[in-house]
Amino acid sequence: MSMTVTLSILAVAMTLGLFANWKSRRPYEPGKLPLLPYTGIMFVCVLVTILMLGHLITLLTGQPFKGRQMP
Repeated sequence: MSMTVTLSILAVAMTLGLFANWKSRRPYEPGKLPLLPYTGIMFVCVLVTILMLGHLITLLTGQPFKGRQMP
């Protein structure tokens, strides 16, 4: 992936995460259930954000992350 695609996915994930956070903090209205599970959406957005930040670091440095088992 190029840096433009990585930054675009990162921006969408962060925006969607902030929107889900805003929606989940709104006061509860009796009789109205939320249509989407905003906590799950926030979890997925945080996961995608962490992955895209890691990918961005590998693009900027030119070296992939190595696990503990790799030399």
